[in-house]
Amino acid sequence: MGRGAEQIINTDLQSPSFRGQDPEFQMSLKSLRKHPEAAKQRMQPRGQDAVVALSEALTLDIEHRRLLAQQEQMVAEKRKLSRQLGEAKKKGENVQDLHIQLKELASQEKTARESLSELEKRLEDLWSRVPNLPAAEAPVKNNILRRCLEEKLETGKDHTELAGWMIDSSAGTNLAGSRFVYLRGPLVRTQMALTNLVFNHLEEQGFELVIPPVMARGEALYGTGFLPDSEQQLYKLPEDDLYLVGTSEVPLASLNANQILDSENLPLRTAALSPCFRREAGAAGRDTKGLIRLHQFDKIEMFSVVSAENSDEEHRRILAIEEKILQYLELPYQVVDIAADDLGASAARKYDCEAWFPSQGKFRELTSCSNTTDFQAQRLKTRHRPQGEDARGQNKQSPQPVHMLNGTACALGRTLAALLENHQQADGTVRLPEKLVELGAPERITPQR
Repeated sequence: MGRGAEQIINTDLQSPSFRGQDPEFQMSLKSLRKHPEAAKQRMQPRGQDAVVALSEALTLDIEHRRLLAQQEQMVAEKRKLSRQLGEAKKKGENVQDLHIQLKELASQEKTARESLSELEKRLEDLWSRVPNLPAAEAPVKNNILRRCLEEKLETGKDHTELAGWMIDSSAGTNLAGSRFVYLRGPLVRTQMALTNLVFNHLEEQGFELVIPPVMARGEALYGTGFLPDSEQQLYKLPEDDLYLVGTSEVPLASLNANQILDSENLPLRTAALSPCFRREAGAAGRDTKGLIRLHQFDKIEMFSVVSAENSDEEHRRILAIEEKILQYLELPYQVVDIAADDLGASAARKYDCEAWFPSQGKFRELTSCSNTTDFQAQRLKTRHRPQGEDARGQNKQSPQPVHMLNGTACALGRTLAALLENHQQADGTVRLPEKLVELGAPERITPQR
């Protein structure tokens, strides 16, 4: 690459994730109830709230199964009593006592059914708040630096100063309020070239390109773990009961919802370009200028559907793609292994690629990639049927949850900011990498019109 020699800090990215090796720990109550104490132990790095939520869900699951068995027994007794009543009527016997017994039993069964329904609602709500079990290899409390580049520009101008009129925050604020911008002039061509660069690389890596819808029902947000965990960050359209997605991970995951996939077709790899919408709740006063933290931004997202035994390898593959794109762009970056207590609800393990920002004198997240194991697949009811034939040559294997992984191929706005700052010249202009110029970006950007 054009700038910076890579310094290897830690290359131990080969260790398998814990559920990749132990199918008993699928992210479902049916699986976790078999090993409740081990599951709670595994959840501990996420913090006490997560452990308590899991513990309460497992306790409520026991009560649910008890009430379910009780209600099913009442139904069986009701059927038996109904048969006795019918036989007694045929024989001309007095059935008054049987009528009374059947009526009482029907009332008891109705009460049990109502109690069961209420408990199921409580259990569903509680289970929806239980995050994914972190991988055994995920850092517990502190993020771990895995790789970084030594050579970088120590200080420099801010990207808004380098872009000048091409990042029009004033017009964006007049139109829609703070954290909206117009991208103008040469930066538009630069973003288009950046998009083509990333798309070309992803197609070479076997990803199908997608332009997805950016509105989704709540079920899709729940399926990917953004509901109820991140509702405060979402824009909702209440009249239509739809949400604007904060990432195209949501529509990509739903491409295979409620399906049993043929394992011969795995892995399934898709990549989507879409606008993304986030409220940025809690970000008041942070990154109010420029392209770092907007309510609307464009992003290219990778998504993979694989079998459980291949998910760790796929995670490393997605990370390698993210790094390769940063190398094409000649950006100084570091790879960070995210601690379990800082993971989103759906992730079992996550790596961030952080680019250097000279104006701030620090690395900041540019991309991330997460292995959600079977967490999203269980919610979206996406399974695959492993290979295996019976004596008649028919596949009789039971369907198993797939593993789902996602990764940011390119957050376009943030990447433009990093490009501007890291490729700035002494005269205040920006010289763009050759890879982008070949695809239509200008050779040089100047803040003057």
